[in-house]
Amino acid sequence: MVDHSDIIAAEDEAWERAVEREAVVRRLAEQARIPRAEFLAACRDLDIKRSRLYQLIRAYKARPLTSSLLASTVGTQPGTRRLPDEVEAVISEAIEAFYKSPQKPSINALHKEVRRRCRMQDLRTPCWATLRDRVGAMDPVELTKAREGAKAARNQYRPVPGTYRVDRAYEVVQIDHTLVDVIVVDRIHRKPLQRPWLTLAIDVASRMVAGFYLTLEPPSALSVSLAIQHVVQPKFGWLEALGIDADWPADGLPETIHVDNAKEFRSRAMTRGAEEHGISLQYRPIGAPHYGGHIERLIGTMMGAVHLLPGSTFSSIKDRGDYDSVSNSAMTLDELERWLALEITRYHAERHRMLGIPPLAAWHEAFGQRATPLRQPYDPEGFRVDFLPSELRMVRRDGIHLFGLRYWDDILSLWAGRQGRRFRVFYDPRDLSTVFVRNPGGQRYAVRFADLRHPSITLAEHRRAQALLKERGRSLEDEELIFQVIEEQRALVDAATGKTREARRFAERRDRALDGAGAYEVEDTAPEPESGRNVLKDHPGFEVEEWS
Repeated sequence: MVDHSDIIAAEDEAWERAVEREAVVRRLAEQARIPRAEFLAACRDLDIKRSRLYQLIRAYKARPLTSSLLASTVGTQPGTRRLPDEVEAVISEAIEAFYKSPQKPSINALHKEVRRRCRMQDLRTPCWATLRDRVGAMDPVELTKAREGAKAARNQYRPVPGTYRVDRAYEVVQIDHTLVDVIVVDRIHRKPLQRPWLTLAIDVASRMVAGFYLTLEPPSALSVSLAIQHVVQPKFGWLEALGIDADWPADGLPETIHVDNAKEFRSRAMTRGAEEHGISLQYRPIGAPHYGGHIERLIGTMMGAVHLLPGSTFSSIKDRGDYDSVSNSAMTLDELERWLALEITRYHAERHRMLGIPPLAAWHEAFGQRATPLRQPYDPEGFRVDFLPSELRMVRRDGIHLFGLRYWDDILSLWAGRQGRRFRVFYDPRDLSTVFVRNPGGQRYAVRFADLRHPSITLAEHRRAQALLKERGRSLEDEELIFQVIEEQRALVDAATGKTREARRFAERRDRALDGAGAYEVEDTAPEPESGRNVLKDHPGFEVEEWS
């Protein structure tokens, strides 16, 4: 039985194989009738039997996610090394000293050299195929550099920039961050806070803005996740909530997301979340800024418009001159978000200099280039959770413990107190009152504070409280004490918001985080408890034996 609950913990080799299969299986699964020639070609490409491909197609149709194609692990795994350590050492030494040389010896010559060295140490000689596999597993750039020189390695493996042509809508979406050139004010006292951060996404084919996320927090994996969610979600309801009547048709799963090499784009949650939903992640080559030209130009366009707002910091001190950005700041973050949405819809309707037509018209043309409609998330709520940070935790008899806080739901009774199994627990740093757990069948459950009297808190508040407890020499695992300290700190911050900018910043970040996390309306799929009945019996996705 394959465990679909933890895509992050899947072995890299098994996951890469599933990612390779996903593109092929998805194409076959989308067809009502699969041509025989195409089916057999897929068997050859994936190197699997026809019966196995039928199984994969059925599994993908039932659950169209990459993790449904993970293979069961039976027997010795590919790549497992079973040779004695002494023989492995001989192979490594022979490759380093003999094979990685300008003479460029062959695998046959390497095999003879290994055989000679093994005889000297009275060791059994490995077969030729083993040496071929060891060499094949090496970094080709490093190997070419050692055997043919650095120039040959650069010529063979260095990316060569060419014409960047994209025709289909959502074929490539570029994402990047920028510090907005304007100072915002808090919602209560309307006093200056700081410059916010904007995560912006663009559809390369049409130049339409695919989505954005505005926050007071520095760029992080969470801000990237929320920007991607905005890229994928339909915009109509969101625009309606802002009181904006405009057409913004960009929604669905992009084929490729193109980002730079910042650490927030390389988190395991980000990469596995993208791969789980069949999205390819491409990273900008180091030292090649032109690869992100589309998003950079969009950021420049948006910041040029922002410079007309009160409280603008402009692009430089020279441009700002004697203008007092702090004193003239007037817009809250909510007002700036609505202004950006209006500015983006205006940008969509104006003629684009490079395209010659408005991005909205270009979108409809690029959408018409697609052979199939844009894919939508198989499970929209699960899509959000897949990109959240996570931790591995045991289910204790009293529930799940995370950050010194305790979580419980009746659905956890199945695993409570049973040793040897840890579950991936996803959490939203904006609101720690609820975590998300998946069962082995891939079903998702929202698990809340065991003590429902506790208020929602942010991870930032929790860390401040623990820092204060550490200073006082108190326990960091005392849940009641943590919430007492948070309440004390909230009272102090609220009392000081009219006096200090730092207090206003923290209060604004806290309130916006808790408001924003309210978007996670996750249905509790666990059955309601009934008197005298095991709540887990006959629950879908489980085979449960009664126990006393």
